[in-house]
Amino acid sequence: MERPAPRAARTLHRYLLALKEHGFDAAPTPVGLTADGRERLTFIPGDVALPPFPRWVMTQTALRSVGSLLRRLHEASAMIPVDTDVEWSRDLADPEGGTMLCHNDVCLENVVFRDGRAAGLIDFDLAAPGRPLWDVAMTARYWVPMLDPESATALHPAGLDAPTRLRILADGYRLSRQDRAELPDVIEQATASCRAFVADRVAGGDPAYIQALAERGGWQRWDRMQEWLVTHRERFTSVLLE
Repeated sequence: MERPAPRAARTLHRYLLALKEHGFDAAPTPVGLTADGRERLTFIPGDVALPPFPRWVMTQTALRSVGSLLRRLHEASAMIPVDTDVEWSRDLADPEGGTMLCHNDVCLENVVFRDGRAAGLIDFDLAAPGRPLWDVAMTARYWVPMLDPESATALHPAGLDAPTRLRILADGYRLSRQDRAELPDVIEQATASCRAFVADRVAGGDPAYIQALAERGGWQRWDRMQEWLVTHRERFTSVLLE
């Protein structure tokens, strides 16, 4: 597979190779960089869901497997020193930073499935140092999803139980009790960062983000999502700690 290379491609390629050395075999293997600024990676066979998302990718089994895959990534990543001389992407990075490289974009389109379970993780372009819990929070935004019902049904099957699904993701990851207590707040923080990311793209005149913002309800949608998270924070915490 060949695609445009991210700015930190050389360092990311070393990181991907190190992941394999530490037992994580679910990421692409770098093949090399071309003279015209593209990267070559091995292809991970399987199925990737695209919006509107089908029910098969929203099963509890699928969700639990995503949490397990992310845990495996973090266990390997924690053993790899972060290159502090690299200018890592700040687009969706943890504002508090960290000593471990996080993926930051474990959305549905970046997880490869085989036999109904998450088997591969692709597109590490937005990787940056951060807290593992930040990566869990970002993943929850996409996979639970941590959206108010009106926003969620635009791309996801109707009737998803967000508190239960959040606990299933945490269970799949084997999240500690302390981290479970903190997760709802970090999800709110991650949502604010995502909103700032969209605002930056819109202010810069990016036509794709301008169109998407208009089609999905504008800033009122973001207001509604963030209010919903605050309103249901205690419920999320309670279910996580059951």
